[in-house]
Amino acid sequence: MISFRTIRFSWFLLLPVLLIMSCTDQEDQSVRDVEIVIAGGGASGVMAAIQAARMGTDVLVIEPTDWLGGMLTAAGVSAIDGNHQMPSGLWGEFREKLYDHYGGPEAVFTGWVSNTLFEPHVGERILRQMVEAEENIEVLHGYRVAGTTIQNGRLTEARFSASEGEIIRVTAEQFIDATEYGDLLSRAGADYSIYMETYDETREESAPEEPHPYIQDLTYVAILQDYGEGSDHTIPRPENYNRDDFECLCIEVCADPDEDLLSCDRVLDYGRLPNDKFMINWPNNGNDYYADNLEMSYAERDSLHEKAKEFTRSWIYFMQTEGGYTNLGYAEDEFPTDDRFPLIPYIRESRRVVGVDRLYLYDIRDPYQLDERPVYKTGIAVGDYPVDHHRKKNPEPKQIEFPPIPSYNVPYGTLIPQELEGLIVAEKSISVSNIVNGTTRLQPVVMQLGQAAGAAAAMSVETSVAPRDLEVRELQQVLLDAGVWLMPYMDTKPGEQQFESIQKVGLSGVMRGEGIPVAWANETRFYPDSTITRDGMERILERLNSDVDVMSGTGSGEGEITRLQAVELIGRVAGVDLSAVSESPFSDADHEMATFFYEQGWLDGWSTGDEFGPDRPVTRGELAQLIDASLDPFSSDSVEIGFPNPVLE
Repeated sequence: MISFRTIRFSWFLLLPVLLIMSCTDQEDQSVRDVEIVIAGGGASGVMAAIQAARMGTDVLVIEPTDWLGGMLTAAGVSAIDGNHQMPSGLWGEFREKLYDHYGGPEAVFTGWVSNTLFEPHVGERILRQMVEAEENIEVLHGYRVAGTTIQNGRLTEARFSASEGEIIRVTAEQFIDATEYGDLLSRAGADYSIYMETYDETREESAPEEPHPYIQDLTYVAILQDYGEGSDHTIPRPENYNRDDFECLCIEVCADPDEDLLSCDRVLDYGRLPNDKFMINWPNNGNDYYADNLEMSYAERDSLHEKAKEFTRSWIYFMQTEGGYTNLGYAEDEFPTDDRFPLIPYIRESRRVVGVDRLYLYDIRDPYQLDERPVYKTGIAVGDYPVDHHRKKNPEPKQIEFPPIPSYNVPYGTLIPQELEGLIVAEKSISVSNIVNGTTRLQPVVMQLGQAAGAAAAMSVETSVAPRDLEVRELQQVLLDAGVWLMPYMDTKPGEQQFESIQKVGLSGVMRGEGIPVAWANETRFYPDSTITRDGMERILERLNSDVDVMSGTGSGEGEITRLQAVELIGRVAGVDLSAVSESPFSDADHEMATFFYEQGWLDGWSTGDEFGPDRPVTRGELAQLIDASLDPFSSDSVEIGFPNPVLE
């Protein structure tokens, strides 16, 4: 079946593959064999390569352009959207290197769209250095996905073509699709979706009643330089220039004095970069461009991208001639291109694989609402950006109101195709609804998705277990060890004593955070320093499937649970045998359970002796540490991907 929404494997899609197979067979080209092949060296692909290489596997990255980093660098979108309070894993490592280069957080807080802005060529150099530091990563530039071979439902070989017609063939134990458009998954015959699903298909509150066969606008970004007052860098008038396209872009160029608009200076400061540069990626009467190009050939896409680039030239010409910004011209030291434009456009929407799990709006808004669908338990990445779609340039604009969301995590099953083996999906092609893609598409999330894909591929190579059959908890432990947030608790950080315990009790569902929509920096808080009431403790014991009565020995009412009461209750849940407890180190000889926990190392970080404070209220962080150490619900609550969805049944 082929529809405008879900594309399934079909022989007509295979024809180009068969032709390529024929050509390559005639040329008798050799086949390279690699443990992991990553199609695309963008934001996901680079992070996947680094993570997999650090786990000891050999990685080949095949990237169409001359740069690494994709939308971070080659597309010029060098303003990080989201996750400022959650610099998770390799995203945080990349940000620290930006801080080192520029001189700290304040040095990259140059524009108001982001807390972290940088020059694209600096970001690319940092990413390349990170890749080159791993001796088992090889990068090939200048090749696009051309075809695949599927054997017994498994992707075994991929072919990549250069612009001059050269074909390379590679086999691998695992492939990762980190392309901008999902080109590998498409050519491998995996099921995927395009366009916006209807309400009947997803039951998402913001989904339209009727089909909306359009994708998000792309943007061909430009990086401009301020060459100083009095200079004139006005570009030639673009051939298809129409000033009406940009009317009321900012207050000084608007004929209607009643319009509530920003000043032109403020618009430019939106994407101000270090060293007097400006990222031109403005959404309102700006340089977004509609391009329904997911199913186009490479040549057709390239042609459409040139039109998007021309539209951005018109935006620049408008600002220079109507706004008087003749001092702004193309930055000469950014991109290795003749026209000084980025190597690729900024792509907001890709093909979306039909995965073992799919993430919907209701999963994000309230991850705990469906007992039979706790997809959060398999989280491998976190995000805090709102659902943000660019749709104003559609031929038939359909502006949709999206509800506020808290921060969230992305389940592992969204990376795994429902049927096809040998392929893990990253970048913007994971299994999410069209609506949810509006938040999972942002750079920090995509980088984490790549890191998780690299970890899963490396584990699969090492264990000879298919990615869909990996132990999720083992994968999550690898990511925790790499400093990755798996639950989006912004009030606790890697390196803090209780961080891992809080993550684990959160992933097991035993202790839960509170989601708080906060516009462009949504939150979920665990409140590690707050205390536990009896009602709260009762709910935790219920989630532990315990019949221990919280009121037994703790009195009645809504009072707080003390440290000693918490120790005794959790000890009873654990079935601790106190017969072998040695002499208590605590002042009260009745503290036998506390003594036992102390001897097991389960009270690390708690004071001992008279400082134990048995009557002190226990904090949520302390309780998380205690539950993790004594009961280990994270490991005992083994989870698998592939959750039912009663909403759609």
